[in-house]
Amino acid sequence: MRVALAQADFLVGALDANTERVIEMLVAARDQHQADVIVFPELALSGYPPEDLLLRPSFIPAVMACLERVMAQVQGIDVVIGHPSLEAGRRYNSVSWLRQGQRLGVYHKHLLPNYAVFDEKRYFEPGQGALIVDCKGVKCGVLICEDSWQAEPAQAAARAGAELLIVPNASPFHVDKGAQRHRTITARARESGCGVAYVNLVGGQDELVFDGRSFLVDANGQATPVARAFDCSLLVADFQPSDRSWLVCQWPVESDDENGLVYRALVCATRDYVHNNGFSSIILGLSGGIDSALTLAVAVDAFGASNCTAVMLPSKFTSELSLRLARQQCQISGVELIDMPIESSVQALLSALQPQFEGLDEDLTEENVQARCRGLLLMALSNKFGHLLLTTGNKSEYAVGYATIYGDMCGAYAPLKDCVKTRVYALAEHRNLNAVIIPEQVISRPPSAELRHDQTDQDSLPPYEVLDEIIRRYVEQDQSVEQLVNAGFDRAEVARIVRLIHINEYKRRQSAPGARITPRGFGRDRRYPMTSGWRHA
Repeated sequence: MRVALAQADFLVGALDANTERVIEMLVAARDQHQADVIVFPELALSGYPPEDLLLRPSFIPAVMACLERVMAQVQGIDVVIGHPSLEAGRRYNSVSWLRQGQRLGVYHKHLLPNYAVFDEKRYFEPGQGALIVDCKGVKCGVLICEDSWQAEPAQAAARAGAELLIVPNASPFHVDKGAQRHRTITARARESGCGVAYVNLVGGQDELVFDGRSFLVDANGQATPVARAFDCSLLVADFQPSDRSWLVCQWPVESDDENGLVYRALVCATRDYVHNNGFSSIILGLSGGIDSALTLAVAVDAFGASNCTAVMLPSKFTSELSLRLARQQCQISGVELIDMPIESSVQALLSALQPQFEGLDEDLTEENVQARCRGLLLMALSNKFGHLLLTTGNKSEYAVGYATIYGDMCGAYAPLKDCVKTRVYALAEHRNLNAVIIPEQVISRPPSAELRHDQTDQDSLPPYEVLDEIIRRYVEQDQSVEQLVNAGFDRAEVARIVRLIHINEYKRRQSAPGARITPRGFGRDRRYPMTSGWRHA
């Protein structure tokens, strides 16, 4: 039996476009590859996650009308496709099996994830029972994403006679997710004695980015190499029912390491956010530092140099080295660079404030005026020329509030939002492997906000190697202060960082969305109150 997997991007709510893509891919699978069945990702027709669109009375009926359009085109190939459905007033996360213009059966997702970024119990009811369909003499069972992460749904399908498990997914990317999937799905294959076809969604959706990396597993738990990440592909393989094994026919293989995958995740997420929100070009402030340099590299790879504009906004504290490095990167990349000194604007603002500040020492206020002046100018350029403004902050800064709200936090999207500073350096070095696009001195120089004379980040923060490990353990792994101290960190330093993480929740709530690339980013999967009396670790 020849199986095609539609590892593709389906935009949330773009029902007509998604329907056309489904029809286009099923025709290609049938006519070009002679596939017997094509499998689409979870909720392909609606996109994932549709969130409260599911609560709109007109939404699911519109999806079902699109399903009817697809069904009318299903001739000479079976189609397995995910969509939301409504039965007797109950919503389900469903997969329909289509053949010759009819629906042979429907499977409703059993296990509804309600952790991390998932919120499916808000929208769906759990399904029951197995769906087994005979296709070319092969008995196929259907599972949906989370169903494959527990043993019972696969075993129930096997008890019902399944030889092959078809598993549509909308599984978001994060570091180490691929290894988790591999362990889980190979275990299901061995336990059930079934082959597995695992197809995953591709593309950026708000804070989430889906990597694809679809794969196949033999009944003995032997997996094929994963398909290339972040690529829309029609993957084709032959299932051998005699020993429940696979022979791949069309299968571009993933070859990147972790940093390569993360970098491509940022490019994919940024490109899709900008384009899917109706923009074709971006603008950003380029400081000569590592964060803006990496953000510009991501943007150039996502949109091309001609669709990127960089702006230098030097103050009296900006070093000549910063200016030179910013110019150098734009020359290397072919990006337009605008030079807008801010000193006169800053002085005008401080002059307006002078009567109120009379007799008071300069402090963080004056530094923030500089950052907010830059934010105002960048937003004005964004408004006037229709560029989407990217903000350049990273996870380390957002964790401890080392960023100015309404200043350097201005922007519509933050590509590096879930990247700690040490990851930023690693990604910059990765991007330079094939061709140096980020000047080497940007990577080697000490990081600084350059908002006062001789300032460096380590004036206010511990070394990033220490800070980032505290953030990883406290934010991503929920370790306590005691656990961190027992791991060798200084108690006073840990207490200070934990306090900063808590008191800056209000800033993060007002920050731009950004690509989630860790098991827990700041955003939809970490929902702490802004106002809280909790002070325990």
